[in-house]
This record gives sequence, structure tokens and C-alpha cells, in this order.
Amino acid sequence: MSKVLKGISVYTREFRYNLKLAYPVMIGMLGHTFVQFIDNVMVGQLGTAELAAISLGNSFVFIAMSIGIGFSQAITPLIAEADGAKKDNDISGIFEHSFLICLILGLILFTVVFLNRNLLYFMNQPIEVVKLASPYLFWVSFSLISIVTFQSFRQFADGLSFTKAAMYSTLLGNVINVILNFFLIFGLWIFPKLGVEGAAIGTLISRICMLIFIVVYLKLHKKLSKYIKRFFPSKVQIQRLKKIIYLGLPSALHSFFEVAFFISAVWMAGIIGKNSQAANQIALNLASMTYMVALGVGVAAMIRVGNQRGMMNFIKLREVALSTLLLIIIIDIFFCIIFLIFNDYLPLLYLDLGDSNNLTDVNEVIQLASKLLIIAGVFQLFDGIQAVVLGALRGMQDVNKPALIIFLSYGLIGFPTSYFLGFYTKLSVVGIWIGLMTGLLSSSLFLFLRFNYLSKKTIRLNV
Repeated sequence: MSKVLKGISVYTREFRYNLKLAYPVMIGMLGHTFVQFIDNVMVGQLGTAELAAISLGNSFVFIAMSIGIGFSQAITPLIAEADGAKKDNDISGIFEHSFLICLILGLILFTVVFLNRNLLYFMNQPIEVVKLASPYLFWVSFSLISIVTFQSFRQFADGLSFTKAAMYSTLLGNVINVILNFFLIFGLWIFPKLGVEGAAIGTLISRICMLIFIVVYLKLHKKLSKYIKRFFPSKVQIQRLKKIIYLGLPSALHSFFEVAFFISAVWMAGIIGKNSQAANQIALNLASMTYMVALGVGVAAMIRVGNQRGMMNFIKLREVALSTLLLIIIIDIFFCIIFLIFNDYLPLLYLDLGDSNNLTDVNEVIQLASKLLIIAGVFQLFDGIQAVVLGALRGMQDVNKPALIIFLSYGLIGFPTSYFLGFYTKLSVVGIWIGLMTGLLSSSLFLFLRFNYLSKKTIRLNV
């Protein structure tokens, strides 16, 4: 027994530093998700169709964001490795080339979404939902430029283990977003009542403010400003671009496959009906909050593994990675219990029970959402494991095979299961979420097996 406890203590003693790196990311991401929660609560007061419209509009934006944010995640392990190896010039070069790529990518993603927003009318979604979602998407698409460019600064700071920069920026953006949405959605004071469109405008302005703040903050920071000599490289280095793109493209695919997987659930739920889509949005929003914690721990894993890779300490690399994995398992078991206990009560936060005109719809949404939260409570454990192991693999700069694992898990297992159970059984939207759980289960299992094999192989070859 004492040997077991001693073995576990090797990993638990790393918890403190892991949390030190992770908590700013958690707070920032939770703050961002909390704003989405507030948006959903505000818009939900307008009706179930408006809530479904937010879900549908965001499905387009989230796919684009997943590509941009996923690509930018290649920056952090490269910066962390250079920091671990004490190569200051490399840090500046990586940042400059990353900023250039993220700016271009943001412009491309905005153009694609903006020009294709009318596809909403050809997706077999409820027409009242589509009419509300279209202007929402018009405004939010502009925010892709600022949010992807913001990521170049965020991932740069994260790679240097300064995760608070993004936290401060995100919290500021969140405050601005909530205030603007409050006035623009409901038309308070001198502002017009814009409903769903008001939520989109608030999001756009807040993301612009986030970008401005982090640029100013990093330029004024004593330690980090020395690496930001300029925004664009004085001379483009093809090899450095290739390195970033080599890691960035598979990372973008990681994020794209996962987001597309969950967005497919949004679209399938919409085909079933607006109430199923609204219930899906409630459960997805709540599950996203707990997932942000996993992402924070995943970033800590990526930073620490990247540092150890730069220092060529591969035994420690495996140790810190496993410590982050144990940490997220403990955290997600706690969240699972919360979801299982309060599944009947959490949906009440989103809808107006006093709305007599839509009472039947409201009650149906609550019943459906409570069932989905039971499944969400279980699958978030697998989602957390996946997020952390993926962070560790990115820190090792192993991205191609994990991308394949995620694609196969979601495309060949998760999505077909969701589709079959959702449309060919009586489970309906509940069946869709069972499919989500099977995809996450297989992905987390095979990603862990990949990390276990690769870390042991690296130790064997270098020690």
C-alpha cells in the first residue's frame, strides 16, 4: 500500500505547479463560456426559436474558429521548447511568423464564412430559426479576424508559461460583452432592441477589445516585451513557416474534427426540431464550461511537456504529463457527480417558466435537456482525458497520428452512432448524445495508448 501511495505521490506533487499554469487558462476559458451562458440565458428569455438561432449561427462560426484556434496551438509547444532550450532569438522569430500566419488565416476564415452565410437556408433547419440566425452570423463572422489574430499573442504568452495575459484579456472582453449584450438584446437606455443580432454585435466589439488589450499588455510587460521586437518578420524564413504549418495544420484538423463532431449534433438536433436543438444548446453550453477546465489542464500539459522536450529530460516529460492526466480525472469525476445530481435543475437557468405562450415548448426543452445532462456528466470524463493527452502529444510535437485517431474515432464511430440512434430509434436527441459519448470514449482511449507508446519509446531511445 505504501508503495502505491509513494508511486501516486510522484504525480500528485506536480499538481500545484500544473494548477498554477492551468488556472489562468481555466478562468479565461470559463469566463468566455460563462458569457455564452449569459448570452443564452438572455436570448432564451426571448423564446426557444431565438435560443436555437444562436446555436445554429454559432455552429458555422465555431467550425471556422476551431480551424484558426487549432492552428495557433502549434505556437505554444514551439515557444515552450525554445524557452526550455534558452533560445531567445528563436522565440522572437516564431512569434513574428506565427502572427503573420494567424492574421492571414483570420482574414481567410472571415471571407469564407461571410460569403457562405446563406447556406443556412439549405440545411433543412426550421425557417424561423434560420431567419434569426442569418443576421447573427453576419456580424459574428467579422470577429474571426480579431479572435484568430488574438490567438497568436495568446499562444506566444502561454508558451513562455505566462498564461495570465490571455486571462486578463478574456475577462475584459467578457465584461464588455455582457454589458453590451444586456443593452443591445433588450434595447435598454438609448440602445435599440436588436434581439439575437444585438448579441452578435456585442461579441464582435468585445473580441476587438480583447485583441487591443493583449497587444498593449504584452508590449508593456517587462519580461515578454523583449521578444516582441516587431509584429512581422523583417525577412520571411521559409523553414520556420514550414515548421509552424507542419504542426499547425494537423492541430487545426484536431480542433476541426472535434468541433465538427459536436456541430453535427447541433444540425441533427435541428432537423429533429427546434426544441431538440434548444435542449442540445443548453446541455452543450453547460458541458462546455467543464470542458474549459480540461482545456486549461491540457495547456499546462502542453507547456510543461514542451519545456521538458527542450531540456531533453524525457523521464520528467512523461511524469509531468501523467500528473496532468491524473489531475483532470479527479476534477472531472467531481463534475460528473454535479451533473448527475442537478440534471433536473440546471436547465431551469436558461428558460422562462412564466412564459405562458411557450409553456409547452419550454417544458419539453427542460425534459430533454435534463436527459442530455446525464450523458454529458459521463462523457466529460472521456473528453477531459482526451484534451489533456492531446495537449501532452502536442507538447511532444506529435500531431499527425493523433489527428488520424480523432478523425477515425469521430467519423467512423461517433457520428454514425449519433446518426443511427438519433434518426432510426426512439432515442432521438438522446441517441445523438450517446453517439457523442462513444466517439469521445474511443478517442480518449486511443490517444492515451499513443502517448503511452511514444513516451516510453522516447525514453528508451534517449536514456
